[in-house]
Amino acid sequence: MFLKGLLFYALSNILQYFWIKYQNREHITQQQKWYGVNIDNEIKSKTPSMGGVVFLWLGLLALVIDFSLDSLLFWSLPVLSGLIGFIDDWLKFRTHTSEGFSSLAKLKLQLLLCGVWVVLVFLRGRMGLWPGVWDAGGWIAIPVAFLMTAGTINAVNITDGLDGLAGGSFLVSLGVLLLLVPMDALNASVMVELFFMVAGFMFYNTRPAKTFMGDTGSHFLGGALAALCVMNGRTLAIIPAGFIFSVEMLSSAIQIFTIRKLGKKIFLMAPLHHHYQKKGMDETAVTLRFWLIHAVGAVMLSLLLLMV
Repeated sequence: MFLKGLLFYALSNILQYFWIKYQNREHITQQQKWYGVNIDNEIKSKTPSMGGVVFLWLGLLALVIDFSLDSLLFWSLPVLSGLIGFIDDWLKFRTHTSEGFSSLAKLKLQLLLCGVWVVLVFLRGRMGLWPGVWDAGGWIAIPVAFLMTAGTINAVNITDGLDGLAGGSFLVSLGVLLLLVPMDALNASVMVELFFMVAGFMFYNTRPAKTFMGDTGSHFLGGALAALCVMNGRTLAIIPAGFIFSVEMLSSAIQIFTIRKLGKKIFLMAPLHHHYQKKGMDETAVTLRFWLIHAVGAVMLSLLLLMV
């Protein structure tokens, strides 16, 4: 495991370095949203925006190294989710706009992928909400896993808005899952591979970021987080492991609801991390505090879940 961790960290770091150079040379950046927070737009609009592509390469490498039916089933979700994100990122780059896929088109692809994947996990006999809560044959686990898998992919995508926020939060989630999923050979290998590939990316993503993961990366990480929980018959583990991602998605949902139904905003801007930016808090301070909140919330919810 030590050598595998070293390999994935080195490859992640090196590949990101050359991928960043290539993106800079080809001007592969992302147009900032005109309705965004409008802080450091000039810098961020020049930052390479598809760092998550390296996750796809390393995910495929991990599959080749540890090939099995279960490994294929696991990596298919983050890799194919990442491909959906990549198409979105590529369309943004090609059209020189901040919008790629239409929201509805992207959602349809996500739902199709998650639906097929969850059914395959069920047929593989690995489905379940939580040991003692519902067994692998419980049909209720299928729609719950479907909704939570699609929700996790979108929640991580929504959270990816500050330098280091989504990547660092994902590393916290991996730490929490050490308490919640069994450490068999596949899980141990997957966690080592994921930790070090994301750690290599974070070397370039902490503020000031030299690259962003883009929708490619956020979709990949969301898929990986959901797969770790669902494939181990512990779908409910997504609740603590995805704590801060759920908070971010909920803040956006509340904002949309109150604007449309009440005609006013609850937050200065959604998702929640932008609210604090609008209040004048430094981006690094917001990121660090969200990591801390995520760690505390995830551990507390994990302890409650372990008591079930």
